[in-house]
Parts: sequence; C-alpha cells; structure tokens
Amino acid sequence: MHLHIYGNTLMDISARLPATVPLSAADAGADRFDIANRLFLRLYQASNLMHKTGTRAVSAFGATTQQWAVLGALSRPAVREHGTTVKDLIAFLMVSRQNLTAVLDRLEEAGLVERVRAAGDGRLRHVRLTAAGDRIWSEMLISIRAYYEAALADFATEDCLLLFRLLDRLRTSLGRIAGPEGYG
Repeated sequence: MHLHIYGNTLMDISARLPATVPLSAADAGADRFDIANRLFLRLYQASNLMHKTGTRAVSAFGATTQQWAVLGALSRPAVREHGTTVKDLIAFLMVSRQNLTAVLDRLEEAGLVERVRAAGDGRLRHVRLTAAGDRIWSEMLISIRAYYEAALADFATEDCLLLFRLLDRLRTSLGRIAGPEGYG
C-alpha cells in the first residue's frame, strides 16, 4: 500500500488506513518519500506566498520582506541599543553575506540602519537601527500585526505553537545538512 497524497490531505489518507495493517519497509519508505515530497512542496509554496503577501504588507513603507527581516532582527531588545555584527546577523537570519550586504546597503542609504565601530575594537563594526529606522519599524509593526492576524486567522494559538516547534525541528535538521559553513 502506498500513500499517494497528491490531491488528498494527510487526514483523508490516515482516515482510510486500517489500524492493523502493517506496511512493509519498502512501502513505508515510498510513503515517507511521498509525504516528504508533498511537505517540501507545501513549504516552498508557503514561502513564495509569504514573500508575495508579506511584501504587500510592508510596501507602504517602501520595504521588502528581506528588509523587514533585517529591521526586525535589529529591533530585538538584545541588540537594539548597541547593534550586532554582520556575522551574527547572518547567523540569526540564515542568509548569505552577499544577500545581507545588499539589503544593509539599501537600508543604510534610506537612513534606517547605520554601521558603527564597536567600542574597544575599531576594526569591528556593529549594525544598528537609526532613530529613523526605529520610528519606521514602530510604524511597520501595525501592518505586520494585521498581516499576522490575517495569515493565522484559521489557527488556534496551540496550532501556532505546534507549527513553530515543528518548523524549529526542521530548521535544526536542515542546519545539520548545511554543516558548519551554514549560510555565511
């Protein structure tokens, strides 16, 4: 028995499976592949839709989803006052240096972030929000909150927590595949 899930939901499939019929190892492997294939397609689709609809959510501010992510990362209490290094920002956002540099350059040109020398080490620079960046971020949060509410309207808080935990586990697994070099 194979679980061909194209066109069916996992709930539909699991409801049709007798509880007492064991799957052979080959069937289980094929079924797991089919499920994984569908899962990763769904993640790809969701990512594309998040980018498209997220861009709309912050477009009134002239921002992209990548800029939204950087501003959000820099607005965290732990980095808000002194900023963070580009290396730490790369690790936090899981992006490449090349992609992050381009986003930072645009945000700096817009006056929303600045790169400042770290106290005690003139070679090290920290990236932080400017006063204008902090103000824009506060204004963006109104649109971002509305976006989150609309996107998660069909999810109970428990569903959100479960999805968060599952995606966190997937991120950890994918991090192992990426290895020590990660995205940097």
